[in-house]
Amino acid sequence: MPNFATILFDLDGTLIDHFAAIHRSHSHTLRQLGLPAPTLAQVRAAVGGGLEHAIAQLIGPARVPEALPIYRAYWDATMLDDVVLLPGALELLQSLHSRGTKLAVFTNKAGPSSRLICAHLGLAPFLHGNFGANDTAWLKPQPEFARHVFAQLAATPATTLLVGDSTFDIAGAHNAGLPCWAVTTGTHTADELRAAGADAVFDGLPAIGDALAVLPR
Repeated sequence: MPNFATILFDLDGTLIDHFAAIHRSHSHTLRQLGLPAPTLAQVRAAVGGGLEHAIAQLIGPARVPEALPIYRAYWDATMLDDVVLLPGALELLQSLHSRGTKLAVFTNKAGPSSRLICAHLGLAPFLHGNFGANDTAWLKPQPEFARHVFAQLAATPATTLLVGDSTFDIAGAHNAGLPCWAVTTGTHTADELRAAGADAVFDGLPAIGDALAVLPR
């Protein structure tokens, strides 16, 4: 088992639970377009690949340009409502930071939103970087996005781990040549994550912390 000098964390479903706010924003957007509000299950199934992808899954690609400004305006005004840390998130980042591990958020959520949320929840002091959608031309699972992050952090795939909750995280990690440890606190079940090729599957961040604690410093 390698010693991970750098750990990248997905945000939604991995470090935070933001699904109430995301569902509320999609519901507002669809109602403004004269459509029925989606269920929480429909929203959970749609997210992970970026906002445009999620909207396309819910109402079709043709209406994405119409929906985006409605969603973004509502989101900017309400994104900090109903966002909470998942159990063990703050403690894990504090512990890894104290060990000298380089930590960063690597998400398909919009970069400005991700940075604001991490500051709001007290995660920012433990992060060496926070990389999201619109910060580059790429999204997970495109390997160029991960390569950009490596360059910014002076990191290498050989000593980097990605922790995430979705098939986008697993594919993004493997496309970039690094392992993905997956948690079941987000959008996918343990069976789905294993079928997608996760290198390990855990029921939450405390179990990730236990596994990392036994690795050599």
